[in-house]
Amino acid sequence: MNRNPCVSSRGFTLVETAIAIVIIASGVLSLVAAQQAWHEQSAWAERAAVATRLGNEIREMTFNAPRHDPVTGTATWGPEANEVDLEDFDDLDDFDGIDGEGFVLSGPEGTGPVNSMRQLIPGMSHWTQTIHVFNVDPGNVNNDVLDATSDMMRVEVTIDWQGPDAPEPVTMTKVRWLAPN
Repeated sequence: MNRNPCVSSRGFTLVETAIAIVIIASGVLSLVAAQQAWHEQSAWAERAAVATRLGNEIREMTFNAPRHDPVTGTATWGPEANEVDLEDFDDLDDFDGIDGEGFVLSGPEGTGPVNSMRQLIPGMSHWTQTIHVFNVDPGNVNNDVLDATSDMMRVEVTIDWQGPDAPEPVTMTKVRWLAPN
């Protein structure tokens, strides 16, 4: 067999192989990063949808509630003395909690979140519903006035989510509406 010294059978050199590996690895890493970003966005969108649902559950629960207690009227803002938990609340101002601090329904504490029927929603221990009720100026519903001084009320529900490894809860949404007359 006669070989021509000018013609050689040539394969890939070590440098060419290393460059090809770096290019392929960069492409694979880019795909993995894109997949991870997609998963994070998908999880965030799912939590945002759940948060909106939880806020609207409170809206449905309180929608037909009278603004003030049928017996005491505007004499008491917040829950009356005999109203100690969610089942006892019979008017909208009860949901503002004691001293206007808001009423908190929190999963880890076993008090929530709840649905519109005031029932605990199982498997949602990372979620918190906080309800605030404000008296507002009828001429400017963004202007809060003293409790029980106006017939116009605004309800605000803040929905927080705290992941298992998160040090602080994240506010996912706030649902606001004016109480019907």
